[in-house]
Amino acid sequence: MLFNSFHFILFFILITTIYYSISHKIRWLLLLLASYYFYICWRPKQIIFILLIIFSTFTNYIFSLAMYREKKRKKRKKYLYITLFINFGLLFLFKYAVFMNETIMHLITNMIAWQYRDLGAEQALLKAQLFLSNYPARDFDIILPMGISFYTFQATSYSIDVYRRDIKPVRHYGIFSLFISFFPQLVAGPIERSRNLLPQFYQKHTFKMENILLGLKWMLWGFFKKIVIADRVSTAVNTIYNAPTNYSGFYFVLATILFAFQIYCDFSGYSDIALGSAKVLGFRLMHNFEKPYLSKSIKEIWRRWHVSLSTWFMDYIYIPLGGNRKGKLRKCFNLFFTFFISGIWHGANWTFALWGAMHGVYLVIGILTEKIRTKIKKFFHLDGSKIVHFICIVVTFLLFTLSLIMFRANTITDAFYIFRHLLDNLQQWTSAQYLYEVITSMGINLVELIIVVVSILFLMFLEIATGKEYVIDGIEKRNVIVRMAFYILLSTWILCTGVFYNSGEFIYFQF
Repeated sequence: MLFNSFHFILFFILITTIYYSISHKIRWLLLLLASYYFYICWRPKQIIFILLIIFSTFTNYIFSLAMYREKKRKKRKKYLYITLFINFGLLFLFKYAVFMNETIMHLITNMIAWQYRDLGAEQALLKAQLFLSNYPARDFDIILPMGISFYTFQATSYSIDVYRRDIKPVRHYGIFSLFISFFPQLVAGPIERSRNLLPQFYQKHTFKMENILLGLKWMLWGFFKKIVIADRVSTAVNTIYNAPTNYSGFYFVLATILFAFQIYCDFSGYSDIALGSAKVLGFRLMHNFEKPYLSKSIKEIWRRWHVSLSTWFMDYIYIPLGGNRKGKLRKCFNLFFTFFISGIWHGANWTFALWGAMHGVYLVIGILTEKIRTKIKKFFHLDGSKIVHFICIVVTFLLFTLSLIMFRANTITDAFYIFRHLLDNLQQWTSAQYLYEVITSMGINLVELIIVVVSILFLMFLEIATGKEYVIDGIEKRNVIVRMAFYILLSTWILCTGVFYNSGEFIYFQF
């Protein structure tokens, strides 16, 4: 079920109404059934995928209890390894098995073609094709269950925390099942920690109008990002990135910048709707985005972007590897490796692995040049300069956006083609006729582009104007006239310029 659907609106109204009408003792059951229904609606014909969540829930529940009861560390570690093997075994099977199979086929065919190169290109190709025709797993394919990366990581963090004795395991199987499958954040996060979300399922949430209104306001802000910006921008981005060899130069620049805002508005929009819907029901979810495009460094942007995933990798991969406790070189390796794994987490494609590696390189360069950059700032008295801060924000955004070419490209070949032709026709970029041709060739017209640009400027203005506070929290501290004007404007903006006829899935559903 999609947040941006009429089905979800009816579903959410019904569940909220029933939730506040029944006893606190059975609310967990209502939310659990609602969460399973929410997930099943993704692919009703493939109802079997709900069994994966149920199986994952059961194994983490059982082995976590066993770990907590066991006093010997070696036996606890054995139970943990079994749990990790099951969790990541399922993740590998459904998310990476097809990719690995295709990679193996590609490598072997290339080796065969190289082996028979002396026979000529045509004969070498025939030998490779003969191998492919007899390859036993040539047509192997499997559907990727929606949200498997998110609920697997949430379950894994719980089991690791129990192993570390950071938390006590949950005895109530139904509550634990709800923790793994809570519908607002089930399919695309945030990846909640047990110490934050689990206790809330035991609390009695009374009907409070302030919670209802605040939650709906967060949902409204999320719908603005998704329906007005992300879904409208997607047409232009898909036009260019799905056929890159037909374009060059400014087409790539504009499409990549638009994609930077598409993925931000799409994912943070989902997170805002998730946070808002949970708030209506009385729950507090973590903020997954903290105005990342106002960051002054790549290091800072990763403290603000997809916060739940960044902290997960920090706590369960980077720190166990040694973090920054074993010298600068080891710190550089740990960071690079962590971000490389983060890239692989995003998808079964070498483009994601290289995207993660790019950010690993960014951060390593930042560490190695930190001292000299600090000396330069002190020498020229640039510390605290607003101009320097602005330049840092622009450079950080450009570096992050540049990496998104690798993230969005369908193949590595496409990504390298875009990098090579990114600055083509540079002399024409100041031509109004050329720019008009670019805009009108991207699947959207000039009016739609104006809507997108104005909406993005409005978004960024609000993020800057609200300072360190989250946008809705900042708006809520204004006087009643400003608040009413803002929400009326936002609602009207969504209704008048939102994309309702072709509203798509959220980008992170594929991860």
